[in-house]
Amino acid sequence: MLPAAARLRRSADFRVVLRRGSRAGKRRLVVHALTTDPPVATPAVARAGFVVSKAVGNSVVRHRVTRRLRHLVSARLGTLPEGSTLVVRALPPAASASSAELGADLDAALRRLGLGPSGGPSRDGAPRQPRQQGAGPEHGSAV
Repeated sequence: MLPAAARLRRSADFRVVLRRGSRAGKRRLVVHALTTDPPVATPAVARAGFVVSKAVGNSVVRHRVTRRLRHLVSARLGTLPEGSTLVVRALPPAASASSAELGADLDAALRRLGLGPSGGPSRDGAPRQPRQQGAGPEHGSAV
């Protein structure tokens, strides 16, 4: 569970992140991120909020998706820059996704936003793998 200081609660906070932040979409979710220098009066912890609409499913399904996302984000919250704010919006395919699939989409979106572990993300957010010429039967002859 997320600590109280790490939760977004007010709709105004969500609105600011959605309007001013960067966005990275994947198949099952969209991550909005806003990284700013926090004011001195507020704690400099990373915060997160979740949006799971009725399009995802009934209340049981929505709460299951929210719990999975909350668990995944809480594990990654310590790696985010201080003062950053995330809003994770679940898309309808998240209802049938496993936690591993949601985690993979979350990691890819965070890498695309420059908040995940570095390793030179590719255009689609996946880490680049070196190509090996002729490394298997599917490659055929080199032309």
